[in-house]
Amino acid sequence: MKKAKQKFPLHPKHPERICWGCDKYCPADSLLCGNGSGRTEHPAEMLGEDWYTWGDWARDFDPDWEEPENTPHQ
Repeated sequence: MKKAKQKFPLHPKHPERICWGCDKYCPADSLLCGNGSGRTEHPAEMLGEDWYTWGDWARDFDPDWEEPENTPHQ
């Protein structure tokens, strides 16, 4: 039986309590995946509350998001 993928939260209440480095979402003091020696921060901790409006993050969170038109390299 396949486990359903958890939805990634836009604004978690206490992002500092969780490692966001993989889909396991381990407690910060009990990392299971071996993804380095430290906790991976939630994007809101690094970029602020509007983190998902930067770059192309919106494609995963905004139902009205559209792919920008490709412009040829000059």
